[in-house]
Order: sequence, then C-alpha cells, then structure tokens
Amino acid sequence: MKPFVGGIEAGGTKFVCAVGTGRDDIQAETRFPTTTPAETIGRAIAFFQAQQANRGPLAAIGIAAFGPLDPNPQSPTYGYITTTPKPGWANADFAGAVARVLSVPVGFDTDVNGAALGEWRWGAAQGLDTFIYLTIGTGIGGGVMVNGQLLHGLIHPEMGHISLPHDWAADPYAGRCPYHGDCLEGMAAGPAIGDRWGQPAFELPAGHPAWALEAHYLALALRTFICTLSPQRIILGGGVMEQPQLFPLVRQKTQAVLNGYVQSPAILQQIDSYIVPPGLGNRAGVLGAMALALAQLA
Repeated sequence: MKPFVGGIEAGGTKFVCAVGTGRDDIQAETRFPTTTPAETIGRAIAFFQAQQANRGPLAAIGIAAFGPLDPNPQSPTYGYITTTPKPGWANADFAGAVARVLSVPVGFDTDVNGAALGEWRWGAAQGLDTFIYLTIGTGIGGGVMVNGQLLHGLIHPEMGHISLPHDWAADPYAGRCPYHGDCLEGMAAGPAIGDRWGQPAFELPAGHPAWALEAHYLALALRTFICTLSPQRIILGGGVMEQPQLFPLVRQKTQAVLNGYVQSPAILQQIDSYIVPPGLGNRAGVLGAMALALAQLA
C-alpha cells in the first residue's frame, strides 16, 4: 500500500496544499493567498487536520517553500524561512509549526528543489542523476540534483542571482533585483520584462523583441550552468516559459553561445530533448512537496 502523504507548495503569493499517494492520486487539494505566517500556516494545518479526519492519518508532509530558508536538518533553525524580504516571514519557523501540531515527519526544502525532486520521481528527469530545474516567473530560482542527491551546500543554490554579460547599448535597462541590479533575476524574471517594456509579459505578442532578448539572457545563464554543473537535462518551468515561442529561441541561442565548446550529442543534435518543459506541468510544485514527504519515509 502506498503511503498517504501531504504536500505544501508555499509560494510568496499563494499556498497549494494536497494529499494523496503520488502523481496519479491527488485525493484533495486547496489553495489560498499567502498572508501572515500564523494565518497561512494555520490554514494549511487545518486542511491537513480535516483530511486526516476524513481519510486517515498522514505518513509525512513535505514543504517546498519560497526562501531564503534553512534546509539543514542539523541546524538550530532548520525548517525556518530565514532572510526573506517578504513582510512578516523572516525567521518564521515553518516546518516546526507543522510538525508540532500534526506530529508527522516533515520534509523541507526550497520550492525549486522540491519541483526538481518531483520531476525526478515522476516527470521529465526520470532515469537521470544530474540535472537542473529552473523556474522563470515572478522570480528565478534553480533546483539541482547531482549524482542522485539534491544540492544544498552552504545554504541552497541561488541560481537566479548569477551575473550576466550586459550590453548596455543594446539593453539600457538597469535591472530590478534590489541586491544585484542586473543579475539573471533582475533582467529576465517576469516583473523585469514588464518593467522594461511597460506592460505585463503575458500581454506581449509572440513576435515582440522582448522574447528574443529574454531567450538571450536565459541562454547566457544556461551556458554558465552547463559549463559548471554539466547537467544531463535542463527543465525550464514557471509562468514566463508558458510562452510557446520561448523554448525554440532558448535552445537555438544556447547552442549559439556555447559555440560548439561542449561536444555532446545532447546539445549538438538533441537539444529539443535536452532543454525541456516540466513533465509535471504546473503541478510540479505541489507534487514536488509530496515527493519531499515520501523522501522522509525512504
């Protein structure tokens, strides 16, 4: 019998909570706005209490959350949202609050690491041991698996904050990251696109020059990640990547900026299956949280 688990996809704008046994068995799901820690975590706990009353005890809960956060189980602040600029959430004990009330094991990681784990278990990264999951949306973040293990290290990867070559004559936009200005997130996240062109990204037509520029910045970032992490596949999710014209542009420009340096058939001949959308679609986040729960039981 498959374990019955819960998952929380904790975003800066909304929470998605679900229970079930995996990709093909989500038995109940709810979503609600992210407000204060007490209110939002309280609503999540109430959802799981109701599901346990109706469906039986949960074996574990996974939390895939916005950050920065502390994913180190040996740390005194494990399970905390740490230095986030989101008002009220800095130093919030997230995993601890859930574990104390529900008395179940809690898996805790970044939203993108959770999505990466979900893609590895059920989606576009099945059968791989080293790959990258990037989300390009309101922000830009990356989850990484290396040799079958999610990458943490000092804290966790912050792949949206790498520096990019910036041609100020071609693109005088200064970037909107409050920390680094024209880093990857500052130049290529959804709000940066809207800020640069004066209207929301999703309103821009397919032929707008915004998309060639977006693909250019993403390709520069992918070159860096390919040369440093040597992923077997790159998965690009998030709302910005729902623009169908972007994937062909990103693939083409990634090949161009690599300029033949990485001599692998995956890049030279099979780029369409190397840079791909999530196999789990827009459920990668909550399914990733459920995968974090299942990992607690392994």
